[in-house]
Amino acid sequence: MAKTIVEQVQLLKRGTVEIFTEAELAEKLTEADKASRQLRIKLGLDPTSADIHLGHTVVLRKMRQFQDLGHKAVLIIGDYTARIGDPSGQDKTRPILSPEQIEQNAKTYFEQAGKILDTSEKKLEIRYNSEWLSDLKLADIIMLTNCMTVARMLERDTFELRHKKGEPIGVHEFLYPLMQGYDSVMVKSDVELGGTDQTFNNLVGRDIQRAYAQPPQIVITTPILVGLDGKEKMSKSKGNYIGVTDEPNDMFGKVMSISDDMMENYFTLLTDKSDEEIAELVNPDKTHPKQAKILLGKTIVTQFYNQATADVAAAEFDKVFAQRQLPDDIPEVEISAELIPASKLLLACKLISSGGEAKRMIKQSAVSIDGRRINDPNTEVTPKDGMVIQVGKRKFARLKVKR
Repeated sequence: MAKTIVEQVQLLKRGTVEIFTEAELAEKLTEADKASRQLRIKLGLDPTSADIHLGHTVVLRKMRQFQDLGHKAVLIIGDYTARIGDPSGQDKTRPILSPEQIEQNAKTYFEQAGKILDTSEKKLEIRYNSEWLSDLKLADIIMLTNCMTVARMLERDTFELRHKKGEPIGVHEFLYPLMQGYDSVMVKSDVELGGTDQTFNNLVGRDIQRAYAQPPQIVITTPILVGLDGKEKMSKSKGNYIGVTDEPNDMFGKVMSISDDMMENYFTLLTDKSDEEIAELVNPDKTHPKQAKILLGKTIVTQFYNQATADVAAAEFDKVFAQRQLPDDIPEVEISAELIPASKLLLACKLISSGGEAKRMIKQSAVSIDGRRINDPNTEVTPKDGMVIQVGKRKFARLKVKR
């Protein structure tokens, strides 16, 4: 049954921070409905890394809601703007990526975003902003810069802070929000989505569209998902993320590691549970926190795999952590029978990425060999067939000695 405009606005408001403006959104939805026209819902992603994590999916899920209401998602891969680097949230100039790095990262974006979005041609349009930005002449860029003042640029919190500290701000960084706004002009965006760190950029897009005689886009901002540490935003560089391509057991285990007070945020931003359901799930008098977290973990794994896989991941987690048994699918590592320091053994098993990390994990009593804790990185180990190496709660390796 089709939703009324009021119901659509209420649905789209859920899990957002601000809408510029709600009245304009209702007006655009009404006009589109009367004209049987799809609104064009823009989201830009700069391929500055190869992977998408759950933090990215918050805004992708909002985009999917628009698709389900009949509108068209316009996903812009910022292969050109990534050369500048988005200054949002940065206290220093970003390093400029090479075209090769950008191309490599962009290859995985469509496949990963497709885990959330409807990828049918009717509902999704993929664009690379190099299509139009690479053709701009100097006169075009000067016209674009004429849409914005230096004073307005310095209103941006990160620019203002750096300016007060006397830290350098590259002129090219001023171009970033202008180029992002020009993207909105080129795709005739009706609505632009983004995290709260994109508010400035997206509002600039409204100004740029007005300057190019287009109706200004609606701007909808979504919260920044807090990472597994419960402190900073989810980020691959901070190691506090859940990747959309993580193995099901890892994905479920990471969800189970979040604190109880983070569950409401995760349920709201990462699931379709109603506010009433969430209120009951996060109330310890009505639902035990462990059961609520198990449901959250299963729900998230199901989104990227299926219900059966989620059930297996939950059972495996219970087996390993509640019943303290070994998992069924421990990867086998072939190794020589020679004595080897514990720290080097972890590297050989590819359970950690560096010698420094190996020593740190061992000193933190996070490493065990056949169930025995190892506290000295220099402890020498004689590898044996079937020996199980464990790092932390979720990383295992079973040794196979070379003959």
